[in-house]
Amino acid sequence: MNSAAPVSGRLAAYGCLALSMSLVGGYVALSKPLVAAFPVLLLAWLRFGIAALAMPHWLKRAPDEPPMTARTRWLVFLESFLGNFLFSICMLFGVSLTSAVSAGVIMASIPACVAVASWLFLRERITVRIGLAIACAAFGIGLLALSPSASHAPASTTASSSASMPWLGNLLVFCAVLCETAYAVIGKSLTGRLGPKRIASLINLWGFMLSMPFGIWFALQFDFTAVRFGTWALLVAYALAASIWTVWLWMTGLRHVPAAQAGVFAVLLPVSAALVGVLVLGENLSSPQLVAFVVALIGVVLATWPGRRR
Repeated sequence: MNSAAPVSGRLAAYGCLALSMSLVGGYVALSKPLVAAFPVLLLAWLRFGIAALAMPHWLKRAPDEPPMTARTRWLVFLESFLGNFLFSICMLFGVSLTSAVSAGVIMASIPACVAVASWLFLRERITVRIGLAIACAAFGIGLLALSPSASHAPASTTASSSASMPWLGNLLVFCAVLCETAYAVIGKSLTGRLGPKRIASLINLWGFMLSMPFGIWFALQFDFTAVRFGTWALLVAYALAASIWTVWLWMTGLRHVPAAQAGVFAVLLPVSAALVGVLVLGENLSSPQLVAFVVALIGVVLATWPGRRR
């Protein structure tokens, strides 16, 4: 009876982490029409603004929550600036300047980067099983990105990507990987001080303030009447998923899971993005992609399989 509670709580945490990264990959894949309809910086401002309207009641401090210290306030700002604001801008701009294949290969380094950062800053021990899970994640997503069908993009998209500066796009995507790493490590520190809902609302509010100068400047010269209703509906869903659901799920899971172990779930980000491309956008699924999915899921199983209790 007593041992069942920790196990069920750990499984719930794994589910929250997996669902969070799956949603991130899903909305990244579905954000292409939004990037085509809105400038990136205006899109970021609208996203944070819509989410801020949906969760003002999450800003209130819980009765059992201690007041924020200066260190906690600084961590909240860094969590928003690096993991929310800069990640969105670097990823959206980076993908627009490089190929999807290159972006997928670079994103495969997220689990390893999170593991190294958690070892350096949180002093978490990387076990052999977690190391193998990280290797599976990197291999699986690398194979997924290098598969031939990964380059089955529309002709206009491929042409514009190849005509751009791929080295700058690759650099921006890698910066997004570092931002995601900081998001996981700083988030682990915050979960011991604040509740998941308050973290989500605070970092979203900071994102809204950081993007406000750019958003207003683009909004003053943007024709909002040219945006279709379906695009507005997609924008609302994108804002709720990116700023509320994924953040709350991730912070909830991080309360019970080490950052290095949670980082393995980042493998589901590019995997879910590829699945959305296949199931929603009508792209093909090749044999190497199937192998990549299996290897990536083996990595998740290795990271989450219960160890022997002492």
